[in-house]
Order: sequence, then structure tokens, then C-alpha cells
Amino acid sequence: MIEILLGLLLGSLGAGINYLEVGQLPVLKELPDPLTMASGARVKTPEDWKQRREEIKAMLLHYEYGHAPPPPANLRAEIVSTEPVFDGAAHLVLLTLKMGTDEKVQMQAAVYVPTVCRRLTNCAGDGKKPVLLAIEPVWNAQLMPVAQKAIQRGYIFAGYQRHDLDPDDEDRSNGVHPLYPGYDWATLAVWAWGASRVVDYLHSRDDVDTSRIALTGHSRAGKTALLAATLDDRIALVAPHGSGAGGAGSFRMCQKNAETLDLITGLKRFHYWFQPRLHDFVGKEDRLPFDQHFMRALVAPRAVVSMDGLEDFWANPSGTKLTWMAAQPVFDFLGAPDRNVLYFRPGGHDTTDGDWTILLDYCDHFFFAKPRPIEGAGLTGYSADASKGM
Repeated sequence: MIEILLGLLLGSLGAGINYLEVGQLPVLKELPDPLTMASGARVKTPEDWKQRREEIKAMLLHYEYGHAPPPPANLRAEIVSTEPVFDGAAHLVLLTLKMGTDEKVQMQAAVYVPTVCRRLTNCAGDGKKPVLLAIEPVWNAQLMPVAQKAIQRGYIFAGYQRHDLDPDDEDRSNGVHPLYPGYDWATLAVWAWGASRVVDYLHSRDDVDTSRIALTGHSRAGKTALLAATLDDRIALVAPHGSGAGGAGSFRMCQKNAETLDLITGLKRFHYWFQPRLHDFVGKEDRLPFDQHFMRALVAPRAVVSMDGLEDFWANPSGTKLTWMAAQPVFDFLGAPDRNVLYFRPGGHDTTDGDWTILLDYCDHFFFAKPRPIEGAGLTGYSADASKGM
């Protein structure tokens, strides 16, 4: 009941903010500047940036994603099963996260936990382990090789079933929507909220290094991962993979055959992933008071490693390059110029074994100061940070 009342209150407060309709917004041919505040003043101090971050979040939630409820105070993990895997190198723990009024919100999750942890495997002396969290049901057989990779490096590999919260359709009578009627959150926001609930659970474990939690997802889960990281500062590194429109790709600049704002918010496609107001910008993308580089900027000074296939035209890799470059001034301002990373490799809209290896390499680099993954052209891909240029 408290959460429902909070939702209604926040909704009424949000309605009092003078958000402009699309036709009232100015035309911006260039990408909006994340370091220029709504007043027109330039961000000059860390305090200015805190204010600007809140302005950006408010815009994104109002026009694009919708508003999620606060964290439930009663999250509880119920262990379903525990079994040894990888010849005893790890345990796979299946669990159900229960929360909310009468524990009506329930979500399947899992963690693979290394059995033995030594310093050489990226674990601290006290046995606390870094985490790679995937927006996937990681207990499925096809992800077992990935789990083994993570375990071999001393990482906990975790994941959850996002469809338990929203089954990925436009029906708002299912999933968590009827349980939180005071909120206008769309599907991506629901799934991102779920990622934060897994982070809540990870923080409750005494074997987790809570300063080293990485989050990743592919395609629609990549959009979700980036959104979750913008809203949850506990996520130290985010790797949106093939995330495209509504993820790391620009709405204003779409290469040929890319998914546009019109296509992704169409009634026959995925309009329900977003707040309905976003569709109002179709054909008027130059009136958006933001673009997706604002998402990257909100993560700074934490690390963003966007990952894409060069032939994944639908995911708009050229538009992702644009947002990568446009977010760099924020990383520079915050003293983290090398934490804005772009990774391209040959291929299309899939997640390869090599992608997981590169992601773990980046986790090792940012979490443990190990050598940075490939820079410049290579057989497996291309990676760069915007502070050094392409």
C-alpha cells in the first residue's frame, strides 16, 4: 500500500513539472550538449553536474522510459537448489527473489559461485568476488560455457529471468504492472528495475565484492542494461551489446537499414518498451531534448563498454559511434577519459564466444588494472576510447 501511495504522489508531482509538448520544444540539429544545464548555464563544478544529472534523468524518464517504483524494503532470496558444476569448481545456486506487498513480486535468478578463490583469480584476500551480471536466465545450458569462463577468472556469474516481471508484450494486466498502478514504467524500465533487485541481492551476500559489479545484456536486454546502469550507481561497469535504438544508438543519426524511432515505437513492434510520449517524436527527432549519448553520460565516471557487430546495421553501429563521441566530454570533465569505450567486431546481431572473452578482459582491466584489451584494428575486433580518438 505504501508503494502504491508513493507512486500516486510521485505521479502528481511529476505532472506539476512544466514538460513541453513536442511542438513546443526547440529544433536541435546537433546533438544536445550534456554539459549545458536547462538554464543555459555551463556545468563547471561537480555540484553543477549533480544537478544536471537529475535534469537529464527527469527528461529521459518522462519522455522515454517511464518511472519505476522505489526498491522494496522486503526483498528475500529463497534458495531453490544448489549443485556443484564444472567438476566442483563452482556451485550453481538457483533462487527466487520475492518482494513487494505479500511478496507478490517474484523473479527467478541464479548465481554461479567459484568454490575456490585465490588472489590470482581476481578475488580479494577475504574471498570477496567480482560479479558479471547478465540480463539472461544464466542457468540455461547455452550459457554454461560463459559461466565457466567467468568462474575460471574468479567471477560470480549471475542472471535473472526478466520475463517474470514483464513477459515482453503490451498487456499491462500482467507481470508487475497491476502491482504498481501508480507508475508509468514501460517494459525496459521494468526489466532495469529487476536488474537492480538482483544487485540488492548481491549486496546481501558476504562473498560479493560490491565495488566490482558489471552488467551486460544483448539487444533489448542491452537497452535494459544501459538504462539500469544510468539509474543504479552500484553498477561499476555496463556493457550494452547490440543495443541500438533506445540503447547506445542515436535516434537522430541512423545509418541505412537501421531501426529508427518510427520503427521501434510502431504499434506492430515494440512501442510498449517505451513511455508512449517517445512516439510523439517520430519525424521530429530533432526536437528531442536529449539523445542516447545522455545515457552514456549518466554512467560516467563509471565504465561503459558498448559492443556491436559492424554488420549489425539494424542496431545502428554508426549511431553508436556518434553517441560514444558525444558523451566523451562528460567523462573528461569527471576525470575518467578512458572509461568510455567502443568495441566493434566483424559480424552481425549475435553474441559470440569472443564477445564474452573481451567483456571479461575489460572487467579485468577496469576492476583489477590488468592490460587493456585490443586497441586498433585486429582480427577479432576494434576497441577504442573516445579520449584517444578512432
